Amino acid sequence: MTYSRQADFGTPEAHSDKAVTLTVDGRPVTVPAGTTVMRAAAEIGTAIPKLCATDSLKQFGSCRLCLVEIDGARGTPASCTTPVAEGMVVHTQTPRLQKLRKGVMELYISDHPLDCLTCAANGDCELQDQAGAVGLRDVRYGKEGATHLGQAKDQSNPYFDFDPSKCIVCSRCVRACDEVQGTLALTIEGRGFGSKVSAGLASDDFLGSECVSCGACVQACPTATLSEKSLIEIGTPERAVVTTCAYCGVGCTFRAEMRGEQLVRMVPWKDGKANRGHSCVKGRFAWGYATHKERITRPMIRASIDQPWREVSWDEAFAHAASELKRIQAKYGRRSVGGITSSRCTNEETFLVQKLIRAGFGNNNVDTCARVCHSPTGYGLKTTFGTSAGTQDFDSVMQADVILVIGANPTDGHPVFASRMKRRLRPKNGQPGARLIVVDPRRTDLVRSPHIEAAHHLPLRPGTNVAVLTAMAHTIVTEGLADEAFVRERCDWDEYQEWAEFVSRPENSPETLAAVTLVDPAELRGAARLYATGGNAAIYYGLGVTEHSQGSSTVMAIANLAMATGNIGRPGVGVNPLRGQNNVQGACDMGSFPHELSGYRHVSDPDARALFEADWGVAIDPEPGLRIPNMLDAAVDGAFKALYVQGEDILQSDPNTSHVAAGLAAMECVIVQDLFLNETANYAHIFLPGSTFLEKDGTFTNAERRIQPVRKVMEPLNGHADWEVTQLLARALGLDWNYRHPSEVMDEIARLTPSFAGVSFARLDELGSIQWPANDKAPDGTPVMHIDGFVRGKGKFVVTDYVPTDEKTGPRYPLLLTTGRILSHYNVGAQTRRTANTAWHPEDRLEIHPVDAEDRGLKDGDWVRLASRAGETSLRALVTDRVAPGVVYTTFHHPQTQANVVTTDYSDWATNCPEYKVTAVQVSPSNGPSHWQEDYEALSERARRIETAEAAE
Repeated sequence: MTYSRQADFGTPEAHSDKAVTLTVDGRPVTVPAGTTVMRAAAEIGTAIPKLCATDSLKQFGSCRLCLVEIDGARGTPASCTTPVAEGMVVHTQTPRLQKLRKGVMELYISDHPLDCLTCAANGDCELQDQAGAVGLRDVRYGKEGATHLGQAKDQSNPYFDFDPSKCIVCSRCVRACDEVQGTLALTIEGRGFGSKVSAGLASDDFLGSECVSCGACVQACPTATLSEKSLIEIGTPERAVVTTCAYCGVGCTFRAEMRGEQLVRMVPWKDGKANRGHSCVKGRFAWGYATHKERITRPMIRASIDQPWREVSWDEAFAHAASELKRIQAKYGRRSVGGITSSRCTNEETFLVQKLIRAGFGNNNVDTCARVCHSPTGYGLKTTFGTSAGTQDFDSVMQADVILVIGANPTDGHPVFASRMKRRLRPKNGQPGARLIVVDPRRTDLVRSPHIEAAHHLPLRPGTNVAVLTAMAHTIVTEGLADEAFVRERCDWDEYQEWAEFVSRPENSPETLAAVTLVDPAELRGAARLYATGGNAAIYYGLGVTEHSQGSSTVMAIANLAMATGNIGRPGVGVNPLRGQNNVQGACDMGSFPHELSGYRHVSDPDARALFEADWGVAIDPEPGLRIPNMLDAAVDGAFKALYVQGEDILQSDPNTSHVAAGLAAMECVIVQDLFLNETANYAHIFLPGSTFLEKDGTFTNAERRIQPVRKVMEPLNGHADWEVTQLLARALGLDWNYRHPSEVMDEIARLTPSFAGVSFARLDELGSIQWPANDKAPDGTPVMHIDGFVRGKGKFVVTDYVPTDEKTGPRYPLLLTTGRILSHYNVGAQTRRTANTAWHPEDRLEIHPVDAEDRGLKDGDWVRLASRAGETSLRALVTDRVAPGVVYTTFHHPQTQANVVTTDYSDWATNCPEYKVTAVQVSPSNGPSHWQEDYEALSERARRIETAEAAE
């Protein structure tokens, strides 16, 4: 794609069943009622001059540049605020309008720097374009009077500059912050000539303000007032490629705008169905890791982890890896090796890794990071609904009347979707917003933010999700609020009656369970009534649900609640897991679990195996393989000896770091394929350089089951895309793989996976994206699941009794630790820590309530020792009432902290998903890093040594 600006129709699209026909400059045009004159003109290619208008924002009518003449109307109305009418006759270019527009533009230019040749926006400036559009060739006004020129720039933000001298006070940035992002961090300060954009108080700069650097203001700015630093440094782009972000599970579509082989900027794509033209600080700006100096671009090997790395050729690396894998299997048996697929890599790359393990290694020892995040989602939703994924598309939230958020913090973990959710929560056009219920031990931003306040916040004790949901179900059933007609039609009635009898018992009432949950019974009953009777009710949940010993039970309890109230099978309702990583849904879809082939078919199913065996020409083991925790246990026991890890850092992300380290250290061959020498690579023997999402073709599948294209915008720095690396390793092992392009891998996936049967690269190019299942019944995909019936037939109610975790608080460990993420970082931080995002979060901090801090003599910023039964670490305290007394919270983005050294081996009863959210700990004063941290730092320093080649004599 060559470079051209995305089309801008000036005002948002109108949605109406009524059509209106008008004439614009003698040409008829038919548009939906409610469309503005400006947009109607744009629909037929007539560009009315504009500055304050853009189609991502509501019409504003302040710049007075878009004036038109309308037959029979007085004056010259603004086209951006004038709705069309049947038979209207519009003139967009007359001598009168030309004179008026020139006069308006003269006033703008008279108070604007005339440094176009050296301006970062030269050639990409709407003010410049509109001056040409109105035919302005000179300005009658001098610069002698008062102007806004010469003001100091705000360069505090690491990604963009704010130059108030170039501001025309169109308010587009302020409106974008309000309407698109929903942070309301910007405002117009002062009045009249003294009006100016402000990031809060007069003393605030952009970095220190409430601005979240989503980039909406930069994208909306029609001048160089807000400019990316990369645009200033590199220059204007010359081509653009549409691709998909490789951060969270929202799956935003971007235009990667390039100059040569340099990425200039990532601009959110207006036609992206997941993000609708919006972005967050990570996807918009934090792509510098792709060319970071620490990136490894040449393969390396070493005989043991106490030796330095030695750079080798690709051929030598593959030959050595294949030799080691064959040696180990010959010595220890076929099941002594395995692999871990990546939720950061494409569907095609993930599919090839699990194929390599099943067809090349000859076993099912394959797992993925979903094991430690959303494996309970797969188990719980497949059990109750019949499919292992969320039920809705993201657009569905705009039709919800009640939104229940449990165990999720969307503003930090899924910020672009959170912005859409906040738009639904805020009142609009005199209509009330949706009502909000938040179930979370912390007071997250959603509980109270500008123009939003949760109707109910249930600050439960960590680990009591099932008890809270059971108490809500008790209220719904005993008060006659269940939708029994829906249940009789769509679900197993006998199972419902058994479940209803269970939740109705007195011991499951909110009052009885309050001693367990610490939730006010009246507040809980109010939340249950609102969910059951408030209209369309949608549930969104995250890792605060799944990462518990009862994670699968909680997912099923959520499904029970949705079925009992009829909130399933239409827009505005449903059960929606907010997946963490960009392709964790896809990794699961592709057969990355040890018991399932692609499409969630069990390996013991002879018909499913026969399909793959015929296509691959090999026998597939009918026995499920080892999960990640089982691999590590078997390694410590001496039975598991080699591991191929693509794009995951299990040493930092998995629980009980000491146990993970012991398992890796016990293996004879660990192969890591990644961008950087990550923490797992400390224990690796072979390192295969990985490629970024900018360097490959393929697809990602986001949290709403949306399959989206990933397109290569630059050549891989390491010489190979990740799918090619896996193919070359397979060939070294003797497999005859000859894929020429990832599209051929997708064709194989479609042949073997019923839910992907209608997916191809050609179809994705045509539609932009497809939500599975996509097949003959649904050739364009399935935005909403279970409309006429559940995939499994009848919805299944499951009794979910509350079982307390084995992780108990006591005198030695009286506090409960829960962990999570922060907006500026992603997962283990391997990517974001190598960008300027560290300006917002340079270290992990321990949130602790003021009462708990005072009891321990701690002040904000003090070093504290965080200790559990599994281990200890040190970090600095952040004293805040966002957490309840008795609860502490930290992130896990920085390896210097290694927060998972304190988390335990307790896990979900059905899936082994670790119980990250409930760890009994003690917090005490500390003088700095723990002995473990010091030892680990020394180990990392030794493990990252790379031999330097001796100079030739």
